[in-house]
Amino acid sequence: MDVAAVAATAPDAPLEKTTIRRRDTGPADVLIEIEYAGICHSDIHHVRGEWGQTAYPVAPGHEIVGIVQEVGSEVTRHAVGDRVGVGCLVGACHQCSSCEAGQEQECERGAVATYGSPLPEGDPEGPVTQGGYSTHIVVEEPMVVSVPAGLDPAAAAPLLCAGITMFSPLKQWKVGPGTSVAVIGMGGLGHVGVKLAVAMGAEVTVLSQTTSKRDDSLRYGAVEHYATAGDEGKATLRELRGAFDVILNTVSANLPLDRFLATLKPRGALVNIGIPTEPMSVRAGSVAAGRKILTGSMIGGIPETQEMLDFCAEHGITADIELISADKINEAYDRVVRSDVRYRFVIDAKTF
Repeated sequence: MDVAAVAATAPDAPLEKTTIRRRDTGPADVLIEIEYAGICHSDIHHVRGEWGQTAYPVAPGHEIVGIVQEVGSEVTRHAVGDRVGVGCLVGACHQCSSCEAGQEQECERGAVATYGSPLPEGDPEGPVTQGGYSTHIVVEEPMVVSVPAGLDPAAAAPLLCAGITMFSPLKQWKVGPGTSVAVIGMGGLGHVGVKLAVAMGAEVTVLSQTTSKRDDSLRYGAVEHYATAGDEGKATLRELRGAFDVILNTVSANLPLDRFLATLKPRGALVNIGIPTEPMSVRAGSVAAGRKILTGSMIGGIPETQEMLDFCAEHGITADIELISADKINEAYDRVVRSDVRYRFVIDAKTF
């Protein structure tokens, strides 16, 4: 079926309203009427061709919340009328060791991204997958999660990317009571990470360029918010040497990682979540001394995404959002680049 959407046609062109094709609902598929679609900075990188070659036209969007409208004959976990979510992935082989371990994002045969992933020649949806900036989407059941009733659906949409992106490394590095966590960057990812780490029982500190968002950090439960820019920031990081068990770096720009590694306790982990376009550099001694860990993380699997949503419902965690109509998407993109949003834009799908 043809559905209304907003798509990019070139890296330097504004997104515009169009129609895209969705496949018929197959036996294992779920047809979702989209209610809300979050805007992720990854959407902007992709449509503007900043992460390599992009196939146009493409409708971005991988933070999707909606209502099940139709299910295939083999679907058992979701029913018509359920509120569900779709994140960064819409397909995987479901047979490799990674998929069997619930880590579909690491599918050894290649996970299928919600938008921009090549499709087989002759696929009714076109040459690449099309995302959530649309009124409807058809997704295979294993990639669809349930959105708990206690979560505001609009504010829950960013959890399908930002939420799992922060939850997964917090869980992997066993964050909980008695651990000290620093979050670098107080933006769309960082503010969700602060809320999650606090709910897990950690002592959380925010490290940001400035103190402009300090009140928000403390309101979300952080014990402190420090500015790290300039000479004063260097002095602050020296004072924080050996303070943290885990650091989550959400910033997509090159940082002086050696200074931040120095704030880790021995055997602590600095997890890179933001992805700079330029190579990172670090001195070997910064990790050798104290056997520190410099690692990374990217989204998470479907079971863990469901676990994250259930955790958020239990603790009343959602993203802080600004709800917009489809005709404000281009303006929102420019504002995201300027860091002029607290903290995520979400599109009302009725306006597509």
